[in-house]
Amino acid sequence: MRTVRATAAAVTAVIGASVATVAVGRLASDAALKAPPGRPLPTEPRLTVHGTAAGQVTLTRHLATLRPGRYGLSGDGTHAVVGPVLEGVPESADTVVRRLEGVVRGTLEPGDRVWLTPNLHVGDPGTALGLDHTDVEVPGELGPLPAWFVPDVRDTWVLAVHGLGATREQAMNLMEFLHRHHFPVLALAYRGDQGAPRSPDGLNHLGETEWRDLDAAIRYAMDAGARQVVLLGWSTGATMALRAAARSTLRDHIAGLVLDSPVLSWEATLRALAAARRTPGALLPLAVRAAQGRTGRHGDPHGGRRPGTPGPERVGIPALIVHGPGDTVAPWQFSRRLAAAQPNTITLHTVADAPHGAMWNADPHTYEEALRRFLTPFM
Repeated sequence: MRTVRATAAAVTAVIGASVATVAVGRLASDAALKAPPGRPLPTEPRLTVHGTAAGQVTLTRHLATLRPGRYGLSGDGTHAVVGPVLEGVPESADTVVRRLEGVVRGTLEPGDRVWLTPNLHVGDPGTALGLDHTDVEVPGELGPLPAWFVPDVRDTWVLAVHGLGATREQAMNLMEFLHRHHFPVLALAYRGDQGAPRSPDGLNHLGETEWRDLDAAIRYAMDAGARQVVLLGWSTGATMALRAAARSTLRDHIAGLVLDSPVLSWEATLRALAAARRTPGALLPLAVRAAQGRTGRHGDPHGGRRPGTPGPERVGIPALIVHGPGDTVAPWQFSRRLAAAQPNTITLHTVADAPHGAMWNADPHTYEEALRRFLTPFM
């Protein structure tokens, strides 16, 4: 009897440990699979506002607040635009002073908790940039997808799709540049975004199912008079662009790809986001296995291919990758490897000291010059 009880206790302990292991894996995988649009990724620190003055804001000293460039500064109900770190102004050992370009929503008060975001603008292209635009609905497989259309004279349209933690407002960073060069722009909200249909399982598939919403946007553009399209994606939006270029029945109308901080290894990105939630290293494989089961990615997380390639298909059209070694979410070495393997079609523009999805923010001038050169054949 004593042996039976001991065995039962051992079995119960094993079952309990297994259940706990599954729960830990699911919780860790949520960092990527349930990343809400418009909220900071786990890799982005919460910062404290220590003070404001005319044209400047004092923030907690952190590697994030020392980044070069221009960013949105968001909090709950607050959005501001900040520029570079100011030199020669009084600051403590624990703070950094950046240029404050404006507060466009709410207020900034000492003690506020905020975070840096690639989204410089909020609102829509009309209220934020003064650009004429139309709110349209793209017929998607799950239902209508909200989009902004900014018209112009060229018959090559740019279709813009945001990535993890962002919204379609991210596309407004480049809308003025694209408008100066007369490209029509369609900025898409896709499954899981506010106003768009929910994914059937409520999860982010890191581009593997979402690309079909971009495919619907391509169809919409062609039906509306576009001759061809350039797909511009950030993060998982870049993954969507790669998938559409390889799998869409309309891929012959895709003239080029612009891939900012592309997620080329979903496993590496999932591990990075789970680790940023302080998941112990020994438990990170559990997060990967949990994500495989929850999203239907069975077997090798790279699908039997070498990590860093975008899929079994090659990139057969001109592509510009904008990425840098400072990205801790989507490792830059995968972009470098992909570009080196296909030098005739892929150009890699490297940006130093830029976080994930914020290559333009770190250095807008050189980013736009690289983009201008890439788009010149389509002008």
